[in-house]
Amino acid sequence: MPDMRLIVAGAGGRMGRTLIHAIAATKGVALAAAVDAPGSAVIGRDAGELAGLGKNGVEVAIELEPLLAGADGLLDFTIPAATVAFTELAARRGMVHVIGTTGLSGENENLIEQASRRAVIVKSGNMSMGVNLLAAVVKRVAQTLDEEFDIEIVEMHHNRKVDAPSGTALMLGRAAAEGREIDLAQHSVRARDGHTGARCPGDIGFAALRGGSVVGDHTVIFAGPAERIEVSHKAEDRMIFARGAVRAALWARGQKPGLYSMADVLGLRDV
Repeated sequence: MPDMRLIVAGAGGRMGRTLIHAIAATKGVALAAAVDAPGSAVIGRDAGELAGLGKNGVEVAIELEPLLAGADGLLDFTIPAATVAFTELAARRGMVHVIGTTGLSGENENLIEQASRRAVIVKSGNMSMGVNLLAAVVKRVAQTLDEEFDIEIVEMHHNRKVDAPSGTALMLGRAAAEGREIDLAQHSVRARDGHTGARCPGDIGFAALRGGSVVGDHTVIFAGPAERIEVSHKAEDRMIFARGAVRAALWARGQKPGLYSMADVLGLRDV
């Protein structure tokens, strides 16, 4: 089978550059194109050089649509507005779309779900194997422990991250809610300030910290009577997300149209 040809969206960002690096290091895939937003300083630059690999002959472009005919999949860690637009373009061609964008609204999620009827979409708040294993553990622990154990999720990221809680924290919250068989939207507590009153049983709390160059730290705390269980994941390099995204693209090749997650890619759906 020929190499899977992948386009990297947001090529000028830290994740975009890391994705270009991951494609170059992975057998079975090739960089077909790279795009970035209009006005970006990297437009016209060589994508390989941008990622610190040396020139590879792929210039960073502005328009995605003309490049789709020469590709099999799109790796997209951008912003919600761009992702929604890219989703429609990818769906028209029925191509693989791997989405790592966070901060998506409910309306964004609905549009992506509609597009997945025509294309293979793999979407996850975190593409790393470790975090997805953590989510499976969180779901199982939440199933096992009753409401005597309060659930709190603490996350920390670098000082340039623009959304909170992180997509990963929300993913872990959904895993805990599934384990408890509750609706996260009805039991989510995103902030506490002032005289809040006692904690409501069954709530899942979130705390977001920002500072420095932290790639991503996540801890889920199960706090019960006289004991506390904590499960954590600490990301030290963005390459773990990039490798996961490339792995997701390869897995998605040949799948039926639908909306998938890294749990599907890693075989964790029934764990």
